[in-house]
Amino acid sequence: MTAERIARFEKRREELKKMSDEELKARFWQLCDQVVEPVVGLAQTHTSPSIERSVLLRMGIDSVSSHGVVDRIHEAGLLGKGAGHVVLKLAQKTGMDVRQAAAAILEDKDVLNGLF
Repeated sequence: MTAERIARFEKRREELKKMSDEELKARFWQLCDQVVEPVVGLAQTHTSPSIERSVLLRMGIDSVSSHGVVDRIHEAGLLGKGAGHVVLKLAQKTGMDVRQAAAAILEDKDVLNGLF
């Protein structure tokens, strides 16, 4: 290691020593958010209906239903959140399993209103 790099490390180390456990935890989560932010941004802008249908298939939702569910989620402007995430969030909110939540989305697109 270079002397400059060691000096930067020692400076950061001294700053961290002064922090309480709660401050360290808060700093940890702040850094985690910074690391994940670009990945979340990419996921929101670089998904497609076919990728989202694939996710739903792996969650146990049949092919025909997954197509309709993704269409409804896309129409609601929620595709960037991930179809699987939307279905799971609805299932948790209503106490349904994911298949029932998918069926609810197919039956009534208004069920997505106010979900996020």
